Amino acid sequence: MLLVAAGCGHKGVTPSPLFDRGPLASPCLLQEASTQVIVRDYFPTLPEADTLTIDAGLDTPFLSWMEITSVAGKGALVLKNMLPVKMESCDPEKVPFITTAPVEGKPDRFYILIENQADDVLVLWQNTVLDKEHGIRVIDRSKLEITVPKNAEKMERSYVRAFCANADGLGNDILVPVRYGKVMRTTKELDRTDKHAQVLYSLMIDRFVDGRKDNDMPLHSPLVHPKVDYWGGDILGVTQTLEKGYFDSLGVTTIWLSPITQNPWDAWGQIYDPKTRFSGYHGYWPYYATAIDVRYGTEAELRDLLDKAHKDGKNVILDYVSNHMHIQSPTLTAHPDWTTPSDTPDGRPNRQLYDEFRLTTWFDDHIPTLDLERADICAQLTDSALFWMQHFDFDGFRHDATKHVPEQYWRMLTRKLYDSLPGRTFYQIGETYGSTALINSYVKPGMQDAQFDFNVYDTFGWATTSEDGDFTGLADRIAEDLSVYGSHHLMGNITGNHDRPRYICLASHEFKPGEDQKAAGWHRDIRVTDPVGYKYLKMLHAFNFTIPGIPCIYYGDEFGQPGANDPDNRRWMQFDDLTPAEQSVLATTKALARMHNVSMPLIYGDYKLLYVDKDVLAYSRSYMGETVAVVLNKGAQSRSLTLNLPCGLTVRGKNSCTVEVAPLSYEIIK
Repeated sequence: MLLVAAGCGHKGVTPSPLFDRGPLASPCLLQEASTQVIVRDYFPTLPEADTLTIDAGLDTPFLSWMEITSVAGKGALVLKNMLPVKMESCDPEKVPFITTAPVEGKPDRFYILIENQADDVLVLWQNTVLDKEHGIRVIDRSKLEITVPKNAEKMERSYVRAFCANADGLGNDILVPVRYGKVMRTTKELDRTDKHAQVLYSLMIDRFVDGRKDNDMPLHSPLVHPKVDYWGGDILGVTQTLEKGYFDSLGVTTIWLSPITQNPWDAWGQIYDPKTRFSGYHGYWPYYATAIDVRYGTEAELRDLLDKAHKDGKNVILDYVSNHMHIQSPTLTAHPDWTTPSDTPDGRPNRQLYDEFRLTTWFDDHIPTLDLERADICAQLTDSALFWMQHFDFDGFRHDATKHVPEQYWRMLTRKLYDSLPGRTFYQIGETYGSTALINSYVKPGMQDAQFDFNVYDTFGWATTSEDGDFTGLADRIAEDLSVYGSHHLMGNITGNHDRPRYICLASHEFKPGEDQKAAGWHRDIRVTDPVGYKYLKMLHAFNFTIPGIPCIYYGDEFGQPGANDPDNRRWMQFDDLTPAEQSVLATTKALARMHNVSMPLIYGDYKLLYVDKDVLAYSRSYMGETVAVVLNKGAQSRSLTLNLPCGLTVRGKNSCTVEVAPLSYEIIK
């Protein structure tokens, strides 16, 4: 596996609109013998979609960068070589680790501290590679002094990044935010456009708050079980919750709205135990791609929500469905040839074959998949998605079923966002189940910012709810993710979502071995009968708020609402009459969010594993000499640990600290 850090080669004289004022180019992981890189995936504002073929031979350097030496015509793309390293699995104890420390009295400077020998350190301001003549002073082998280029004084927000490697492998990377040329030391300077500082709250509109009764339109059909009918939640209800300060109390900075496009008026789909069809209460069956479902509200109510959220310092992102439309939608009625084939090449119904035919399979008979590999269809459907950003002041998308949509769709949509709405900040996060390589294929500046990290969530769930669960596996999962997505990724760390049984019910063992967790919610009342579940849920929140990435709370998880799988995990939101155990979880969630939101180490800090065994996981996050250490103990016994901090960092003047952790608990030390 190779890494190519992308950067342009000018030496910090004038900010380039194409490079330094554009998005940060992300690392490119090369996993094939020969890889064709679409350069605009990394520099999405480039005028041409150039390609570069990189051959990953044994003598190819691990740490390299692409240098853009010209932007006239197709430009000149040059692969700059740095350090050859081992291609096989490396020893994590031998690869370098880097973090930051302040240069007191010099707000435009900071130190990079190095643990283990780093034979090469690649430093960039924005997308410009710095060197010893421009911004880097070598103090010794364990310390570099970095000076922010003068260019940064002209920009409210820019970033310094560094990547490191030695002969044993690639180390971590650092990310340092800069405000008008000065290194940022406090969260008071952050605002809602700072993507790394977000706390995301996911809600299903129909199940949240009923703001007004005159748009309540349940089907009341004998064909539809009440659990899957419309319940009356609406956009006004979200606004009322915002005005009451509920999101403030949770430390939420970004509200994720479930899809708001018009869904069909009647019932579709069918199950037989119990026998029921379904309404489109969830919003995932688009009928009109550019109209608000009247059951959710009006354009005026949506604009009011967005306006009040922004005045309150919060973002709102829209859940958008690109993969399919309802079979009776006017679009598909007029263009029945816009769908993928109903049958597979060997004659099987092309239904729910999510991995075998992931770009063509239909999710159900009534929601055909759109043939977005056709350029004409892709162009029109990306315009439909763009409509919501152009006509409403949304701050980004949650993209449904990302891996089932061709890559050209994501490239086209993101390019249209840059071209038609310059100056706007958008956070795009997608839903993809699969390997880190598959997930990462969509995480590029020219496609999406992030994906929800189901792999970390599932590994945490296995580690804490299974008899053979082991925190060692969780530590390995985190390490793999950081090596693939980057040490300062924007991936979503979830407490759960609308397609999964509630974590608290898994942690309290509410399901019988081998039980169908979807059917369980139809046939019995799922509750939290073992209070141990509340302890594990607190630990999950602590974990999500302290590892790299964006904490994401699924509504109800802030206090421990129970539920089996869909639709039982979509119960009516509860604000009052919480049990003492639920109140305790809610208080913990609020405290963790407050701590996270004022901590630069927990937002921009460098992650370092300090200790792990079957029951205990300890790690630190460090930024500008400030460290937060975290210890999780899922075991039945108290544990005492002495933690050694990296790079000479200290707690009360010492390089180590001793931590006592109660069973089924955690400790966070600042």
